Amino acid sequence: MKIILNNREEEFAGSSMTIRQLLDEKQFAFRMLVIKVNGVLIKKEEYATATIKDGDTVIVLHLMSGG
Repeated sequence: MKIILNNREEEFAGSSMTIRQLLDEKQFAFRMLVIKVNGVLIKKEEYATATIKDGDTVIVLHLMSGG
């Protein structure tokens, strides 16, 4: 499957995957993430069930705080 991840084309095995599988595969381990699939915000509790399919556009942003 091919998706656009953070404005770059990426290819993954299979025809779909969950947000959690994507985070694990890409080794995104940041504590505070904002994730959108095709412009729709995905809540953290939906990461294990929200599905990404071929052709989807996914944005993964990590939030940083400091002081």
